[in-house]
Amino acid sequence: MDYVYQELLMVLLNGLFFGLTLAVMLGPVFFTLLQTSLEKGFSKAVIVAVGVSIGDIMLILLAYFGLSKLIGFQENKIVIAYVGSIILAVFGVASILKSRKPFNPKIDAAREVKGFFRFFFKGLLINAISPFVPIFWIGTMSLATVEYGYSGTTLFVFFATIIAVVFLTDLLKAFLANKLSVLITSRVMQIMNVLVGVILIIFSIRMATYYL
Repeated sequence: MDYVYQELLMVLLNGLFFGLTLAVMLGPVFFTLLQTSLEKGFSKAVIVAVGVSIGDIMLILLAYFGLSKLIGFQENKIVIAYVGSIILAVFGVASILKSRKPFNPKIDAAREVKGFFRFFFKGLLINAISPFVPIFWIGTMSLATVEYGYSGTTLFVFFATIIAVVFLTDLLKAFLANKLSVLITSRVMQIMNVLVGVILIIFSIRMATYYL
């Protein structure tokens, strides 16, 4: 029985390590969460975080059932990279154009923004379009099943821990950004929209040229 508890503890620690590793990566998801929390409020950023987590779960299942075979072909990697880069660029340009719109924190905070699925699919899409995300999950799946020898319950606990850690840290990022909203002026928000847009475009260029 002690061995079982020790194994479960090790699974949880490994899941915590991988979850924190993924959480500290500054990718498009990070900037999207901050922007959504500042502009639309913490509750909408939570919906984006839910979309991100559901996207991660879908990618984990795809990795488990053989996504590695699809990404194993170079031409498929290139297509995924190009499509993802275009979508990221669109998000980036939209964010830059949004900077022209006046921003009043008090008015925007009081105004209810409707559309659950709008924010859910935003999180789902921004997380799934990057080819680096499925590659991360495929690599983690391979490590968990081959090197760690996880299967069944241990495999479930490992990935459930990663998802939980990433989701909770995403909520923390959104919460802290929302609390800082009282310090955000219209000018600061315009600069941030431009900055987020430029960062997303840089990610899109990097993605498009990665396999060149």
